Amino acid sequence: MPNGRILHTMLRVGNLEQSIHFYTHIMGMKLLRTNENKQYKYTLAFLGYSDESEGAVIELTYNWGTEEYDLGNAYGHIAIGVENIYATCDDIRASGGIITREPGPVKGGTTEIAFVKDPDGYAIELIQNKHASLGLGK
Repeated sequence: MPNGRILHTMLRVGNLEQSIHFYTHIMGMKLLRTNENKQYKYTLAFLGYSDESEGAVIELTYNWGTEEYDLGNAYGHIAIGVENIYATCDDIRASGGIITREPGPVKGGTTEIAFVKDPDGYAIELIQNKHASLGLGK
């Protein structure tokens, strides 16, 4: 599939409103669209920094009545490039977000990273944009 592109990453969430608030108010994304399926009892919310036609987005899936998921040990993180990782972490913290790894160089390299947790415990890695495509050891 040489002409394929990543469309979205799906996360199952236990409280859709709380997760939408986190991704819009704390992470600065836009709510692009929602879909509700009454027959199969789930709601989808698509969020991103740009329209789905321009870049990958996050799909939040709320299965009605399921408030918690076992994240398992295979999930890693979603990575987001930011212009100023230190100011971004300050803004996230001031908005009520939880920084789980303070911004700074990755061990053994110069790439500046930080980690945030969303309301369901999913990890989000922030990477300083100037290093985003260089790899962590650079």
